[in-house]
Amino acid sequence: MTKTTPLHDVHAELGASFTDFAGWTMPVRYTSELAEHRAVREAAGQFDLSHMGEIEVSGPEAGDALDYALVGKLSAVKVGRARYTMLCDEHGGVLDDLVVYRPGEQRYLVVANAGNADVVAAALRERVEGFDARATDIGERTALIAVQGPTSAAIVAEATDAELDGLRYYASMPAVVSGVPGAEILLARTGYTGEDGFELFVDADVAVAVWRRLAAVGEAHGLRPAGLACRDTLRLEAGMPLYGNELGTGLTPHQAGLGRVVKLDKPGDFVGRAALEKAALVAQPERVLVGLRGEGRRAPRHGYRVLDGEREVGEITSGALSPTLGYPIAMAYVAPDVAEPGTALSVDVRGRPTPAEVVSPPFYQRPSTTKG
Repeated sequence: MTKTTPLHDVHAELGASFTDFAGWTMPVRYTSELAEHRAVREAAGQFDLSHMGEIEVSGPEAGDALDYALVGKLSAVKVGRARYTMLCDEHGGVLDDLVVYRPGEQRYLVVANAGNADVVAAALRERVEGFDARATDIGERTALIAVQGPTSAAIVAEATDAELDGLRYYASMPAVVSGVPGAEILLARTGYTGEDGFELFVDADVAVAVWRRLAAVGEAHGLRPAGLACRDTLRLEAGMPLYGNELGTGLTPHQAGLGRVVKLDKPGDFVGRAALEKAALVAQPERVLVGLRGEGRRAPRHGYRVLDGEREVGEITSGALSPTLGYPIAMAYVAPDVAEPGTALSVDVRGRPTPAEVVSPPFYQRPSTTKG
C-alpha cells in the first residue's frame, strides 16, 4: 500500500492527477504541468513535499556525530543556517543527498529524499552511537510545504510573522502562520527550482490549514498548486541533481562533480573517508557529468545513448524539452575527452542521432539573486 500525505484530500479537491512516487501517492499535476512550470518561473507555485524524510539529530555532540556520519562539516554550520551534503557508504557511494538545517545549538534537522528516508534514518541512528546524541525520525508527524517563485517572498511575508529581509538563502528561522492556531513552523529559504523560494516545516495536524492560508494569500500573487512533473523540469533547468539519476551508490560525490561537498580537511574519521580520499586523487574520472543543449523538439530521456560520431561516449541521466528555454536540455555522464563545453555530440533519440552541444549547467538562472 502506498502512503498519502496529510494534504492528500486537498489535492483531490483541486482535481490533481496522482502518481506513485517512492511509495507515496503524490500529485503529479493539477491542470497542466507547463502552466504550473511557468507559474513558478513567473509568479509562484505551491508544492506538497511531505513525502520527504525528516530526521532530527540532537544532543550535546550532535554536530560531532553528523561530522562522522556525513561527508560535510556540519558542526561548523551556524545556528539558523543550512548546508547541502551527502550520506555515503564506506566505499564512497552516495546513499542520499541531503539538506541539513541547524535550528538550535544542539539540534539539527536532516532532510532526506522520499525513497531514501528509511535508509537515512537507519544509518544516522547507527552512526550516532558512541556520541552524546540521538537521531529521531520525525517524518510521520511533519509536513513540508514549499512556495517557490518570484512572488514567493510577498506571499510568505503576508502569511507569516517572519521578517524576510534577514533571512538569507540556505537559512531558516522559526515563524508563525497568521490566522492558523498552533501553526508554529520552521521557515527555510531553500528549494529545488532555481527560483527564490521557501519551505515550511509544519506539524502534520495543521498542514491543511497552513496550505489553505498560503493559497488564499497567494491568489493575488499568481500562486497556483504545482505537482511533481513541473518540479522535475524546474530542477533540471536549474542543473540540480536527482538521486537515482545523477546520484547513486555506484557513484562518489567526486564522480558526480560534487566533490566540493566532501570536507576531507575536517578532523577525525567519517564514514567513507578512505575511499573518498582516493577518489579525490583521481586526476581524470572515467566519466564526467555534463549538461547538453539539444536542437529541435525531441527531448532526450534517461538512458538514451550519447554519441561522438558512431562512438558511444555516455548516457543521459535526465532530459526534457525545457518549458522556459524552448529547446531540449539534458544531463549526462560522458567520457572526459568529450566533456569540454562547446563539444558537438549527438543523442540517440529512438534510433535517430540528434545534435547536442556540451554546456555547463545550470541551463537557467533567475534574473536576480536572493540576498546573501
